[in-house]
Amino acid sequence: MKLAVLMSDYRTGSDIVDRLSAEKLGIIFVGNGVYHAAAKEGGKASAILDKKANYYALTEDFETRGFTAAHLDSRVKAVNYGDVVDLIFNDYEKVIWL
Repeated sequence: MKLAVLMSDYRTGSDIVDRLSAEKLGIIFVGNGVYHAAAKEGGKASAILDKKANYYALTEDFETRGFTAAHLDSRVKAVNYGDVVDLIFNDYEKVIWL
C-alpha cells in the first residue's frame, strides 16, 4: 500500500508514525506540522524525519510561520497546494490525517 500522511500538529509524536507500515510512505507537513520540517529542539531535528519516507512541507504554511525553503531540513521538499493534490491522486492510494 502507498500511504500519504498529512501531519497538521507539531506535538504529534513519532510514536504514531513509527506504527505505520506501507510499501511507500509520504509525510506531508501542513499547518503547525511544518515545524517538524523546519524547527529544531535542542539542536536536533524532529524524530519523525528519521522514518524511511518521502517528506513534503506545504509552502504556504511554512511561509505563514516565518520560514523559507532554506529553513527546511534537507530531507523535506517544499510543495504547493497543487503539488499536494497531485501527490494524493497520483502517488498514494490511501491518505490519513494526523
